[in-house]
Amino acid sequence: METWPGRSAPLGAFYDGAGTNFSVFSEAADAVELCLFDDDGHETRVELTDVTAFAHHGYVRGVHPGQRYGYRAHGPWAPAEGHRFNPAKLLIDPYATAIDGEVRWDDAVFGHRLGGPDDVIDTRDSAPFVLRSVVTSPWFDWGDDQRPSVPMDETVVYELHVKGFSQLHPDIDPHLRGTYMALAEPAAIDHLVSLGVTTVELMPVHQFIHDHRLFTRGLRNYWGYNSIGFLAPHNGYAAGSQRGDQVLELKAMVKALHAAGIEVILDVVYNHTAESDRFGPTLSMRGLDNAAYYRLDPADRARYVDYTGTGNTMNMQHPHVLQLIMDSLRYWITEMHVDGFRFDLAATLARELHDVDRLSAFFDIIQQDPTISRVKLIAEPWDLGEGGYQVGNFPPLWSEWNGRYRDTARDYWRGHEATLAEFASRFTGSADLYERDGRRPHASINFVTSHDGFTLTDLVSYEEKRNQANGEENRDGESHNRSWNGGVEGPTDDTEISAMRDRQRRNFMVTLMLSQGVPMLLAGDEMGRTQRGNNNAYCQDDEISWIDWGGKDEEMLDYTRALIALRARHPVFRRGGHFAGVTVPGTDAPDVAWFTPSGMHMTEHDWSQGFARSLTVFLNGEGITDRGPRGERIVDDSFFVLFNADREPARFTLPLGPWAPSWEVLFDTTDPLPPDEHDYSGLTFTPGSNIHLGGRSMAVLREARPL
Repeated sequence: METWPGRSAPLGAFYDGAGTNFSVFSEAADAVELCLFDDDGHETRVELTDVTAFAHHGYVRGVHPGQRYGYRAHGPWAPAEGHRFNPAKLLIDPYATAIDGEVRWDDAVFGHRLGGPDDVIDTRDSAPFVLRSVVTSPWFDWGDDQRPSVPMDETVVYELHVKGFSQLHPDIDPHLRGTYMALAEPAAIDHLVSLGVTTVELMPVHQFIHDHRLFTRGLRNYWGYNSIGFLAPHNGYAAGSQRGDQVLELKAMVKALHAAGIEVILDVVYNHTAESDRFGPTLSMRGLDNAAYYRLDPADRARYVDYTGTGNTMNMQHPHVLQLIMDSLRYWITEMHVDGFRFDLAATLARELHDVDRLSAFFDIIQQDPTISRVKLIAEPWDLGEGGYQVGNFPPLWSEWNGRYRDTARDYWRGHEATLAEFASRFTGSADLYERDGRRPHASINFVTSHDGFTLTDLVSYEEKRNQANGEENRDGESHNRSWNGGVEGPTDDTEISAMRDRQRRNFMVTLMLSQGVPMLLAGDEMGRTQRGNNNAYCQDDEISWIDWGGKDEEMLDYTRALIALRARHPVFRRGGHFAGVTVPGTDAPDVAWFTPSGMHMTEHDWSQGFARSLTVFLNGEGITDRGPRGERIVDDSFFVLFNADREPARFTLPLGPWAPSWEVLFDTTDPLPPDEHDYSGLTFTPGSNIHLGGRSMAVLREARPL
């Protein structure tokens, strides 16, 4: 086998048509061996004797795409000093662009002897039981692929799981179900396009493993928040071979979605890895340079700092760890053509020493990076450490999962007291969180449900979680359904109970789609998906988590489609800037105004009434600053939105003032029929008229159009 010194950069395995250059970082290793595996599993070792700036590198002629490889790192076994080198353990390349196989949980997978202290080395060979890195081809025919580049204020995010979305889809080839290629199928794309979503947010597709704790209970890490390869698409979602096909298939999926005008955002987990705490397996970074890659406890370097609840935290203080994450992001943008990222537990990435620092090196680097700074960047703005809840505190480039929106919307519709003022703020774009540093309403990613928690149907159906299938005696997950609203306590008839629950689903969906900011819809909520009360289905790779296409609620699906279309047609529901509460030039009306059910302007006293649960908002379409394709100013319709979160019916009086002379009821949530602006013959009201709303319902009125 012909080997040359090769190059130190770029890191990873790069094929040039004749051979492959290998380069891997380790600052503390005494030596690193490249391990090449043939189709029979026989291993050939090549010591990488050339080291440049802590990169161990070499070029091997005749190594082609599909070649499986790994590393063995030699150095001190000194856990108390932070070093866990063990050449008996085969290690994944942190820069691998494809990974083959799955961990087989033998004791040899661990660097230490199981059943005792973690400072006793285990010298058994782990190679038969662990994953292999794979050399991949850099070539792919992207053709005329174009990024949809959907403006943030026009974005509707759809959070989905690659496998769960298509595993039970009857119109997708069974061989493709649960894979990247399934999302490129016409049946999948037709659903997304007809629904009206602009952007799919894929739950983790970085290579992840099914951790030992779940394996012992016969479960799997379904969600995938357990990454081990930041540049490698998860091999379990490949329809073909795992020796590089997953890369080609994901690219083909992105290309197909782009052709349909749909963006692809990845949910990425850079805050920790699947190597867990000091008792976890040795799979990659722990064995290559534990002290560089992970945050170690200064008082005991055998232990890890854990801001994530998973056992370890990536060491963002180390320049090479920053480089790895930035290289990963750039790779997914430039080579895989993705359109943005949602960062799991993003507050962890901002921790320089202990406190969350919103001007940390991580954010500084992204701010100036000409590639990463131009895509959509969304933070989950919290972690589990002290001071980790950082909603509203991320830098101006970023949007955030607005946890306060979720909590307030749920509290309001369950009739919780003292929520009016905050509900009004969340509905109109959360200016209190984002306006102070120049961020617009689209900084708020609004959501009521996500993968983590109840589905929308379960949210209004179960008072308590039902997580027994997780094998933790129902102790995991949030203990109580915060959105349980008591709305079904009054009716005793099954039909009435079902109708009330459906109404609450519509209330949540209308609130979400008409709020300022970016709505995020959990896949399946549009058609009544249930997890049968499981609010923590992270380990349920089965019918609990998969979308049941055969049992979809067509009525809810039609309603959701109509709402998304309504939002798309009317920029008043997705303004580019925050409301100012002042008179719009050229009109006598403000851009926004709030009223009591009696039609009077809300006062400070009204906002502070804890028992008040009903109010009206006026949205002025004249105040829109959007422009048409020829630069002309768009003037939208104006709307009144009436909210009644009380169990009892309420009477609303349309306020007097500088509004249109007549208003038509576009829809109210007591009616399951979807809002249809093209076939409407409903009631018309004038200012001062009374409108009766049922308990726990809302209505949308539009200024009447001339006949």
